[in-house]
Amino acid sequence: MCAWIVLFWVLIILALSVWQRIQYFRKTVDENKITASPLSLAIQELVAISGSIYLSLIMLVSFLKLNIPETVRFSEVSIDPLALLSISLAIIQPLFLNFLRAIKKIKFG
Repeated sequence: MCAWIVLFWVLIILALSVWQRIQYFRKTVDENKITASPLSLAIQELVAISGSIYLSLIMLVSFLKLNIPETVRFSEVSIDPLALLSISLAIIQPLFLNFLRAIKKIKFG
């Protein structure tokens, strides 16, 4: 039961992250030059960012010679911990940036 609740919240946060990226691309892409949908651009950026974070974490772990397990088991699912961390950070990034912008707006009015 707990695994389903965690999965539900992960999906909610993922949906919010993709929605934030869609809003960003709708504002920045010129209407005359649209070749891809905002959803595809948002997913492409999410994969690119999480991939770059993953590669950076791999280099950091190998440089520091850290012993990290190859997989972590959640209920019946085995996941690479570095991949989980990188996708989590990529999902949280736009939410965190909007939070910082809101704080700046409130602080500096």
